[in-house]
Amino acid sequence: MRIVADKDVCVGAGQCVLTDPETFDQSEDDGTVILLAEHPGDEQKAREAVHVCPSQALSIEA
Repeated sequence: MRIVADKDVCVGAGQCVLTDPETFDQSEDDGTVILLAEHPGDEQKAREAVHVCPSQALSIEA
């Protein structure tokens, strides 16, 4: 499983960071997503983070 983050779509809501802080962080400049791990250790948390993203900036590739 691989996570893909589209920074152009991200609105900086931070839901991904709250859901899975080991995989996601936020830029201090504009609040957009920073991907800490393309291949997350906890796939369930990463899937939940993708699901709760309000701008749909996150996706999963097999």
